[in-house]
Amino acid sequence: MIRVLIADDHHVVRRGLRFFLMTQKDMDIVGEATNGKEAIEMTESLKPDVVLMDLVMPEMDGIQATKRIKTKYPQIQILMLTSFSDRDHVIPALRAGAAGYQLKDIEPDDLADSIRKLMRGENTLHPEATTQLAKENEPIELSPHEEHPLTPREQDVLSELTKGKSNREIASSLFVTEKTVKTHISNIFTKLHVQDRTQAALYAVKHGLTESSGQ
Repeated sequence: MIRVLIADDHHVVRRGLRFFLMTQKDMDIVGEATNGKEAIEMTESLKPDVVLMDLVMPEMDGIQATKRIKTKYPQIQILMLTSFSDRDHVIPALRAGAAGYQLKDIEPDDLADSIRKLMRGENTLHPEATTQLAKENEPIELSPHEEHPLTPREQDVLSELTKGKSNREIASSLFVTEKTVKTHISNIFTKLHVQDRTQAALYAVKHGLTESSGQ
């Protein structure tokens, strides 16, 4: 029998998985965890063969729980079962030690087969996860402000600029000279690859750069 632990914060999801997997003659549902912390505790006490792990859960997410479980119990197989197929979720999950990654729209019979594959030592990845894994070594395209970070003072000037303030008003708010403000604005335009104040303000709104640096 394959001993399975279900970790998901949604009651309906856990119940649905339990009812289906109970129909599989070679599987035994040993427990249900509602968050990553519980998943670790129940893994320690129940010693399942496979953990069906959700990604986003309260108290501790599935990635952290996976990392801790695999560190202590490397023989336990973890299958991520989630709604997310983007790179920011797939890659960290696999790096944490998950041997499988499937989306929640998977056909029930395919899920059962995925669990059996894990027990045979085979990885089981949704096509989207495979695509993201293939892209792992591709260079990440950075936004201009990520490639050329603004200084705290430039961020302050940009924040004031998005409020529609003139150079004189910005200078007064930040207790600097207008000449200093002009220099900062010129640097901001260069770093953000924009041509004027309107483009700079739109860029700031789009990328969440409207707040001052706090320094």
